[in-house]
Amino acid sequence: MTFSVSRRGVLGFLAVASTGLAPVSAAWAAQDSRAFIQSFGDQLVAIVNSPLSLADKKEKIMPLVSKNVDIDGIGRYCLGRFWKVATPEQQKHYLVLFHQILANAIADKLGDYRGVSFTIGNVTKSGDDDSVEATLVRPQQPPAAMQWLVNSSSGSPKVVDVIGEGASLRLTQRNDYSSFIARNGGDVDTLLRALQKQIDHHNAASAQQ
Repeated sequence: MTFSVSRRGVLGFLAVASTGLAPVSAAWAAQDSRAFIQSFGDQLVAIVNSPLSLADKKEKIMPLVSKNVDIDGIGRYCLGRFWKVATPEQQKHYLVLFHQILANAIADKLGDYRGVSFTIGNVTKSGDDDSVEATLVRPQQPPAAMQWLVNSSSGSPKVVDVIGEGASLRLTQRNDYSSFIARNGGDVDTLLRALQKQIDHHNAASAQQ
């Protein structure tokens, strides 16, 4: 099995008020999320458009992703109901693997991009999240519209999902993982072995390049 993030979704993922605090106006919150995505996206697009090698791009981008994307939260969401079934050791192992899978998925897609730009559109509420509309522009390809979901309940904004072509990336991945585990008797270890096998295969292929 593979971490099935589309080319459009990966760059969207890259380019992507607590209770008890004083009330914040909707206009201010929307502007805050817009500025967050604009800043994050500017840094990412600059790296993607650079002449750096794929390995160097990965090295520069992953700290930005770790800082601005809620990878652990997305990982827990993707495991769905099996997160509560997993033991603490399985949960920890899974999140380590999930970080590696995401990093590899990003690195594999980056080489396909050059001359990328993006524009920010409206910001609306989507439950507890802000949905930031954006359009990705790539040379000789039609513009790609997407929505980046931003959550700031932790005190700082984080990208928690990307919706492209009407599909949620984290929901799609959760369905894939849940189906895989269910087909294997509900054993979380089967997913962990599959993810480790995918990582090993990726590393072996990279070493031959």
